[in-house]
Amino acid sequence: MTETRVTEEQRSETTAAVGGAVVSAHEVTRRYGEGDTAVDALRGVSLEVAPGQLTAIMGPSGSGKSTLMHILAALDLPSSGYVTLAGTRLGNLSDTEITKLRRKHIGFIFQFFNLLPMLTAEENILLPLEIAGRKPDADWYVELIAKVGLGDRRTHRPSELSGGQQQRVAVARALASRPTVMFADEPTGNLDSTTSGEILGLMRDLVDSFGQTTVMVTHDPHAAAIADRVLFLADGLIVRDLDSCDAHTVIATMEELRAS
Repeated sequence: MTETRVTEEQRSETTAAVGGAVVSAHEVTRRYGEGDTAVDALRGVSLEVAPGQLTAIMGPSGSGKSTLMHILAALDLPSSGYVTLAGTRLGNLSDTEITKLRRKHIGFIFQFFNLLPMLTAEENILLPLEIAGRKPDADWYVELIAKVGLGDRRTHRPSELSGGQQQRVAVARALASRPTVMFADEPTGNLDSTTSGEILGLMRDLVDSFGQTTVMVTHDPHAAAIADRVLFLADGLIVRDLDSCDAHTVIATMEELRAS
């Protein structure tokens, strides 16, 4: 109960700071290369990510969805336009300021887990906090471990864990610092369908239980179907914006966009 109250306070502060959006993009473009060989990965994207919701970003290969996530997560800079994250406008920050912002406000889940093989599950989870010189909140850590179902796996190394368990470690690592927003890059792309369903159920539960704002890039209609909002990208632009919908609607929308 106490954890939920604190989370609600944090969400309220963030909402007030950025006018209702945790993350926002303003006419963001991203060009790679110059002259005739230049590629425009993003061509003027604007969006706002609401607090306490799961937003999915879909699109065919080359649509710009991964580029957009990297820019929203302060891993890349736009060619023009700007991003605001947790009340801070990105783009003019020093490397040190960007690092501090990521540590405080951003959690990241990768498709291939990105766990260090020589560390135990617990050591992997707590590594970002250790690097930042922070101690974990004991009560939050206990609750988080229980939520992701790793109570009996904390001393195991990645090689001793299944793919699903490794992704649960990655999820716990992303949330250990209680970030303002969690980004997930194809979080089920390296898992079988049964395990994918379990991880998607966990991510939905984290949003519902903790109000964890989440942005997920995915090509999987079933993954997009757990979201509160689905954004479809094509040729570097948002071409469709749907509220919560089922997998059939997601598939139909993708087919419609391919045909247009």
